[in-house]
Amino acid sequence: MPTLIRFHRTGGPEVLSYDQVAAPALGADEVRLKVEAIGINRAEVMFREGKYIEEPSFPSPLGYEAAGVIEEVGAGVAEFRVGDRAASIPAFSMKKYGTYGDSVVLPASAMIKTPDHFSSEESSASWMQYFTAFLLIEFGGMKRGDHVLITAAASSVGLAAIQLANAVGAHPIATTRKKDKVQPLLEAGASAVIDVKESSLVDEVKRLTSGQGANLIFDPVVGPQLAALCEAAAESANVFVYGALSPEPAPFPLFQALGKNLTLRAYQLGLIVRNPEKLERAKAWILSRIAAGELKPKIAKVFPFDQMVEAHRFMESNEQIGKIIVSFSKK
Repeated sequence: MPTLIRFHRTGGPEVLSYDQVAAPALGADEVRLKVEAIGINRAEVMFREGKYIEEPSFPSPLGYEAAGVIEEVGAGVAEFRVGDRAASIPAFSMKKYGTYGDSVVLPASAMIKTPDHFSSEESSASWMQYFTAFLLIEFGGMKRGDHVLITAAASSVGLAAIQLANAVGAHPIATTRKKDKVQPLLEAGASAVIDVKESSLVDEVKRLTSGQGANLIFDPVVGPQLAALCEAAAESANVFVYGALSPEPAPFPLFQALGKNLTLRAYQLGLIVRNPEKLERAKAWILSRIAAGELKPKIAKVFPFDQMVEAHRFMESNEQIGKIIVSFSKK
């Protein structure tokens, strides 16, 4: 019987439970994946806590990303065959599907073949971050010469945004609240790093852009910081908010928005991954850049499957730089 990690009530990492569950029959458009690695995301922590955009139904699966080998395909699946190396794209609801398990059922439409030179750990570390950061291209039109302000930049998505910015010739400006993350962010490709505990975000952005401000802002924190982000923005800049890490309210910065003709846009990954045309465009762009060596996920730490609770605790510590992985090859 497959072992699935589920939770039967909301709460801290300790509510995660290893449950043996009878393998369900496949639907026509589903695949069964023998899991080799699982990517951990902040969204799963919020879902487990009952603070996500979806409410769990118990016992609840969870998990958006896993990579491994296809071990069974539904009758209507043509793109994948048994034995294919593949990974999941976060294009489904965790109320119905999850990736935390040794064998999981997922919709075929939410799968992507693993690049030949990628390990399962790398594949499970890639798709949430790169598809999320792709909004800077799909909706922001990021291009050579743009100044891109990336907050919480040591996260997997922040690092992906740095890589995408460099791939098109933009200038990624990273922010962090931890001094020990400054040098790693520079080494990851940031053109500059602002320690917001030590320096004024607005003053530093203005200095780094010769007074112009950032053309694009990419922020998962929001909260009171939104006003400073808009103050640091250039005329007619795009401000993308794609998370809600701050528990504090986010007053709308009306005068900055009006004075600079800013566009503020809330973004969910579904705007790309649930739109077939946008999804195919994103797949093609990301896979081509992976093949060119311009995109490569950074893995912060790898945990064995029996340490999912510890993996979630590490996520909550905010110590990581890059992606947290749970791997069946880790003992």
